[in-house]
Amino acid sequence: MPQPLPATMQAVSVREIGSFQFEQRPVPQPGPGEVLLRVTVTGLCRTDLKIIQVGHRDLVLPCIPGEEVVGEVVALGAGCDTTLLHQRCYVYPGEWCGSCPACKAGAENLCRFMRIMGFHRDGGFAGYVVAPLKSLIPLPEGLSDEQAVFAEPLSCCLNALELARLAPFETIAIWGGGPAGQLLARAATAYDALPTVIEPDPQRRKLAKGVAEPPEQLFDVCVVAVGNNDAYQQALTRLAPRGRLVVFSGLSKETPAITTDFNQLHYLEQTVVGAYGCCYRHGRQAIALLQSGRLEVGDLISHRMPLSKLAEALELVASRQCMKIHLYPEACTP
Repeated sequence: MPQPLPATMQAVSVREIGSFQFEQRPVPQPGPGEVLLRVTVTGLCRTDLKIIQVGHRDLVLPCIPGEEVVGEVVALGAGCDTTLLHQRCYVYPGEWCGSCPACKAGAENLCRFMRIMGFHRDGGFAGYVVAPLKSLIPLPEGLSDEQAVFAEPLSCCLNALELARLAPFETIAIWGGGPAGQLLARAATAYDALPTVIEPDPQRRKLAKGVAEPPEQLFDVCVVAVGNNDAYQQALTRLAPRGRLVVFSGLSKETPAITTDFNQLHYLEQTVVGAYGCCYRHGRQAIALLQSGRLEVGDLISHRMPLSKLAEALELVASRQCMKIHLYPEACTP
């Protein structure tokens, strides 16, 4: 017999920018077209740090953070197929309208009515989370929860490579050897491209098999995966004719502008394109790529921690003393 659901759960609550607290919350109930998942693992990223410390354009308070979520379906709202019960799923974090111009163009990540888990609605830094049925991506046998939770950051990387129009055997330079930079490089390799990671930190550089400074060569694609103005200036100088620069990481609100030689873009027919978030299809692509074994992620997990140690985990992210941190809500003590 299945175990009855508890009445309450522990959750991380952000009620004001600059702090968070643990709260005992009622386990949420799924509405029509929704499911309730028992969270098995959540990924921690720099966006979570930003949400808590300085806020975010898309953040609505109060909120439970956590947009990288894998869990088990334990309850169904009206209209949901009963075969989903007890299915392991990755949750695409967006809930899109499907009818606005962006959605019709296949860019639901830019939906004007987008509601993102962990931003506009409660996320996975809790024991349980409610998700729309259409956001679920069931996991295949043989793909672990720890592997599958990489689908969200990997999806963002796949969106960037799609916008870059990266082709096999093209060269791609990636500024930043953090989790995103590592995934960008590994995805590029899986697509038969030739990546170079520029990363000054020795440990991150070793993991990425990268270089400390950008080499004196031109690249078909440059992706900046670190919020650094100098990195963008370097990337612009390394673009080949008809090269594509992908703006993957944003800059601070205080210094969001950089100087660009538009004559260079004009005469060399170069392209600059932004990349923000991901679409549902990128989640499916990410799960398939992880399942294929062509993209390894196990060595990117530097820490496995209970959610109760979130403060310590955030310090590791802030000081860049980690790669990917996985959090486990069930290990928390109320």
